[in-house]
Amino acid sequence: MKKVERINIMMRYINNRAHFTISEIMQEFNISRSTAIRDIREIEAMGMPLVAEVGRDGGYSVMHNAVLPVVRFTDNEVKALFIAFMATRNQQLPYLKSRQSLAEKLLGLNSENQQDDLILLNQILLFAGTNPNNPDLLELSDLPHPMLEQLIRSLLLDRYLWIKIKEEKGMKSYPIYLLHLYQEKGQWLIEGFDLKEEKKEIIPVDDLNHVEPYTAKKRLSKKKILEKLRKQEAVINLILELGPKAIAQFKKYHPVKVSLSYTNPYQTAAILKTFINVNNPEEVTEMTNWLLFLGKDIRIREVPEEVLAGWQERLSFAHK
Repeated sequence: MKKVERINIMMRYINNRAHFTISEIMQEFNISRSTAIRDIREIEAMGMPLVAEVGRDGGYSVMHNAVLPVVRFTDNEVKALFIAFMATRNQQLPYLKSRQSLAEKLLGLNSENQQDDLILLNQILLFAGTNPNNPDLLELSDLPHPMLEQLIRSLLLDRYLWIKIKEEKGMKSYPIYLLHLYQEKGQWLIEGFDLKEEKKEIIPVDDLNHVEPYTAKKRLSKKKILEKLRKQEAVINLILELGPKAIAQFKKYHPVKVSLSYTNPYQTAAILKTFINVNNPEEVTEMTNWLLFLGKDIRIREVPEEVLAGWQERLSFAHK
């Protein structure tokens, strides 16, 4: 490990601890006592407010209420941050309007040589959803639903929310406990627990009309909500064994509710278990299409008849 990288990591290590000793630094970073002392002195010289504690069990501690030095990024860390930033361009993400000012500030933090490298990367790399003729283009269609940012602001205060959603018959208002906020196929969705009906449901953010913290004095605790959800969990009715090719397809795309359990240390074999609601035709069709997407490198242990029938029909049609 290079000295600059070691010092950066050591600063984070120190800042996350109320107290540390030279021996701990030596053991954590596999360095000699003299090197550890030199590194600590250099960190002190950069402005980190350390206090030496004398005595048999003495060591160092970080002064409270003191200004810490600016975090320094290595060259590779800067590139990793910039590329991750670029990869989400032209996607429906919250706070997307702040992207241009963020990019300018990120560039401004670096040296001229680093800036040149980042500008070159910006010209060379293209990601899914990027307009090659104008990579920095931000269309109106790229902007997420305006309720998304309001939803996040409310979530930072409380995960118990009072929501109002649009339905065919008008508006519906009720309290939920938000389990997850996620994006699937370009659409933002809420996985929430309806506190009135006491059941889990998926709500498109596009259907939200209003959201605010739910301030009721008496409300179901998170522990009780999770207990109720465990009792309501549907019985598994789809079990598959996946080989390496199917696992590779799974990594490209899979429904949010589906996960893998690897069965060997090389991650070349896995078990997939989930529930398919056979009373929901859209879900059956979607899962049938997805299973076809996984390819032939799968072995069926258990599958609903409705899905198997659709699967076989699609396969026979493809071979005609």
